[in-house]
Amino acid sequence: MHQCDPQPAINREHVFALVDGNSFYCSCERVFHPSLIGQPVIVLSNNDGCAISRTDEAKALGIKMGDPLHLIKHIVARHRVRVFSSNYALYGDMSARMMHTLAQFTPHMQVYSIDEAFVSLDGFARDGLTEYARTIRAVVRRDTGIPTCVGIAPTKVLAKVANRVAKRRTGSGGVLNMCDAATQDEILDSLPVEDVWGIGARSAATLGTHGVRTAKQLRDHDLDHTQRLLTIVGRRIAMELRGQSCLPLQMIQEARKQIISSKSFGRPVRELDEMLEAVANYVTRAAEKLRGQHSLCHHVTVFVQTNRFQNVPQYYNSGAATLATGTASTVRIIQAAHQVLRGIFRAGFKYTKAGVMLADIRPASAPQFSLFDDQQAHARDATLARTVDAINTRMGRDTLKVATCGTTQAWGMNAKMRTPCYTTRWQDLLRV
Repeated sequence: MHQCDPQPAINREHVFALVDGNSFYCSCERVFHPSLIGQPVIVLSNNDGCAISRTDEAKALGIKMGDPLHLIKHIVARHRVRVFSSNYALYGDMSARMMHTLAQFTPHMQVYSIDEAFVSLDGFARDGLTEYARTIRAVVRRDTGIPTCVGIAPTKVLAKVANRVAKRRTGSGGVLNMCDAATQDEILDSLPVEDVWGIGARSAATLGTHGVRTAKQLRDHDLDHTQRLLTIVGRRIAMELRGQSCLPLQMIQEARKQIISSKSFGRPVRELDEMLEAVANYVTRAAEKLRGQHSLCHHVTVFVQTNRFQNVPQYYNSGAATLATGTASTVRIIQAAHQVLRGIFRAGFKYTKAGVMLADIRPASAPQFSLFDDQQAHARDATLARTVDAINTRMGRDTLKVATCGTTQAWGMNAKMRTPCYTTRWQDLLRV
């Protein structure tokens, strides 16, 4: 047995279901606008730049993922495509509701992304899996309004394949069970290798030079040769395609080692005061995520840049500061970030983007203090942060915030077509 072969840990009785929200962002909008059902809908990225979610009706019109809005305006106008700015507060809350509903069906679940979750069906009767998946779809639709597709298979990679095919195959009813070998052979034989989870365009090109162009060919290819071409990761993907589970459920989400908060401005920023305000807002978001995973950061980086695609004077710079003791305090991180920003900011440029990165992240349960650190001050910081987070959770984001975050935020992103935050703000509740 190859030293990197994970076969000793294999349990052939595993059954995974991948539940995925269909055109998730668009589906969230449809929940609160039923008139959109059956209509072409797209949701745009930050600053209303390009399409990041499309309904089937929009896809049928030729709108592709990532298409810039200014290049598809003729399609939007001709076919009356409904266009929305991204509303991440709404989508995040709808995702939480969807995952809470899924958790009712199994004690073992891995939330993989905002609209996807792997559900363990170990121990369930094999002849009832498809019907059980249909029940999951129906309950999620009833309780959240989100349509889903479910792929069932003995490994996570095969479950991804099954989910993908379930979305595309007419008559599947949104569910595909790939637990039997005959179904696996049929589907993998017609699936391009680049459509396999974990195989990108570059890996597909490498495999293609060796005659591997379908998922079935990758499955049946020599494992040692696959590993030489694609490292141990490629070997594990091939083994998963063979029905050998190498990727267990991750029940506890790993803490991030870096947290980045960065956005393009709605208009160019020239003044330091506006840049300070923007960076304070980015730190606020990053610090919330840091506290959410119960961590402290010891390093903060700030960067600023102009638009390299425009014929204007160009400038890019970044700087960093070390937080010796480590902190999750929004106030303290803003202070450090502002000190860095003042050192790298140069007047006379049209800045289009800035961002912050928190790094050297360690668990908050084991802070390391020096002899001269004021531990009481750190305790007060933690208490203040918990209080602010609790109020903002209950009353809505930014109910309380640091004054340097500003109020008008004229530099903010373009989001002219954003819908209300129906589920997270009292003032945005639907009125009947």
